[in-house]
Amino acid sequence: MTELDAVAERFETHRARLRGVAFRMLGSATEADDAVQEAWLRLARTGPGTVQNLGGWLTTVVSRVCLDLLRARASRREDLVGQRPPEDRPAAGPDGDPAAESELVDDVGRALLVVLDRLAPAERVAFVLHDMFAVPFGEIAPVLDRSPAATKKLASRARLRVRGTPTVAAADLTRHRRVVEAFLAASRSGDVAAVIAVLDPDVVRRADRAALPDGRPLRARGAGTVAGEIVVFGGQARFAAPALVNGDAGIVVAPHGQLRLALLVTVAGEQVTGYELVAGPARLAQLEVAVLGK
Repeated sequence: MTELDAVAERFETHRARLRGVAFRMLGSATEADDAVQEAWLRLARTGPGTVQNLGGWLTTVVSRVCLDLLRARASRREDLVGQRPPEDRPAAGPDGDPAAESELVDDVGRALLVVLDRLAPAERVAFVLHDMFAVPFGEIAPVLDRSPAATKKLASRARLRVRGTPTVAAADLTRHRRVVEAFLAASRSGDVAAVIAVLDPDVVRRADRAALPDGRPLRARGAGTVAGEIVVFGGQARFAAPALVNGDAGIVVAPHGQLRLALLVTVAGEQVTGYELVAGPARLAQLEVAVLGK
């Protein structure tokens, strides 16, 4: 066995963790695999014998690769202000398997990926490395070319964005979450009776035009009408997850972790009295989205 073969074996022991880091930073399994592969290529070029702490060195390299990709992505978005960003992140996981990426999205959480996607690149890197992988700020600082104190502030700002600020009392938020989760579960089931049971008899569904490109009315009323619509058109429910939206329990629809639709839900008692579908890029950008705590 050559020295490079031996290092390749050691590299493989770090691959899963490196891929986890990269996926949380990039939100794409394919891009995460590319970042990990780039780390291996750099290791092979560098010379394995010069690396003392292989795990730390690889994490640093992957993080820098991800940071460059995030900055490039942010630059493209600045050029597309007011427009829907193109689907520039591959949807499939390893070997083109969409199910593999879906598993990763579910593992991290769709709502969290949506929030991470809204962070500045340096904030996202600092938060992922420190809060999700317990990397010390002193080791993150060189990746970001910041001081440890500045890096700590970046992670703190990101943490506040991830947690959000509820606008309703804790007890009400807990109840609203329970109702929203029941509504989402019923929508996924495709059972009209189950959906109706969660809806107020006079429930009102509103929407912006971007949410209803099929020409449906922007307003629908009545549990039967709304439930029937959900069963017929609710295929995206499999990409949906509860989230804190504008300070209260709502729903985000995020295929591959990318926000495409948000539901602003109104709850009274144990039923949904109304919800609004928001899909216009400008309106989505204005929403405050955070992870809905337990």
